[in-house]
Amino acid sequence: MKKTLSILTLLAAGTGHAAGFSFDTHSARATSMGFAAVANMQDSSAIAYNAANILGVEKLDITAGDLITLPRINFTAEGTDRTQAFDTLLAPPPHAFGVYRLNEKMAVGLGLFVPFAAGSKWPDDFDFRTRGYKAQLATYHLNPTFAYQAHPRLRVGVGVSVIRGTVDIERKLNFVSSEGTVELGGGAWGLAYNAGIQLTILDKLLQFGGQFRSPSSLTFKGDVDFRDIPPAFQTQLRDQSVQSTVQFPGSASAGLLFTPSERLSIAFDLKLMLWSTFEEFTIEFDDPSLTNPLPKFWENTWNFHLGAEFKVTENFLVRLGTAFDRAPSPENTLSPDLPDADRYRLAAGVGYALNPVRVDLGYQYIFLGNTKSTIPGISGAYDGDGHIFGLTLGYSLK
Repeated sequence: MKKTLSILTLLAAGTGHAAGFSFDTHSARATSMGFAAVANMQDSSAIAYNAANILGVEKLDITAGDLITLPRINFTAEGTDRTQAFDTLLAPPPHAFGVYRLNEKMAVGLGLFVPFAAGSKWPDDFDFRTRGYKAQLATYHLNPTFAYQAHPRLRVGVGVSVIRGTVDIERKLNFVSSEGTVELGGGAWGLAYNAGIQLTILDKLLQFGGQFRSPSSLTFKGDVDFRDIPPAFQTQLRDQSVQSTVQFPGSASAGLLFTPSERLSIAFDLKLMLWSTFEEFTIEFDDPSLTNPLPKFWENTWNFHLGAEFKVTENFLVRLGTAFDRAPSPENTLSPDLPDADRYRLAAGVGYALNPVRVDLGYQYIFLGNTKSTIPGISGAYDGDGHIFGLTLGYSLK
């Protein structure tokens, strides 16, 4: 028996986020507009979407909230009608932002949010539970931000993220006559940076926004615990330290905000996710004979986001949105340890403001297109759907 394993399960993707393991839900307002936010967000949550736009805050703005994700991914093995689905894991990532306007030209802010997150649990009788069983991953970004009004029509912003990554995974081991379990927990620290611009093209009518977020490299270190291991394997499959370096992708986004009237705004974003750095994944054990690189060869993807906001009254707003996120994994490396598919989104939400407080509610329905895996022995098709429910509270001083 080949006595190797991988912790790529830690990246198993739920449907509550963008394709791959990227997560865009840092604001209920942005969620309800299909994440069309690069030129659109003018409150403190702009820290996550475009640092330049924290200058939309007049004096002080604080936002905080959470989102519940209800994902479901189905797998049907090739040549069978047996369909299995992983169980829902509710692992809502919190978001909190604060911005203070220093003067007419400068603003500073601080944000805490989760741009990469995932969670899954396949059923106990899942046919390929030795390739993927249960996992949770999150990267928490603490993001100080500064913005400057360089010209009456141009804002610029920069930020640095201090990153804390956590992972907890479990999978099964097949010994033919029995089954064992391996569990791993670990953490990592890292750094990243971001920069953004906002350009007014036509006064009160058309604005352009752009943002770049750098890639980051996190080296997860932890311990692996083997359970129910037959005596013949206990010497090699022993509890030990492990580590792995994960390359999280950078991204480049561009957006337009069109405001044809005081009551209506329409936003469109185009986002490039730089997944091609994720070529393989390797976990290094104290025992080097267990180290086994897994090829992934992910591809860069373009994501599209469209949203609209209508002011029904001075205090009450309604929002709609849609989005398309392409999956970065090619068919020949798509496996149960990292299930994925193209995502089609429909979004809606409302907002109510009664100065100095406001409340935003957002919802998305996510449909996963049928995606095939061609890996010999574990080939099949993935599909599914999911729901996101979001709440964000805001407080502003002018």
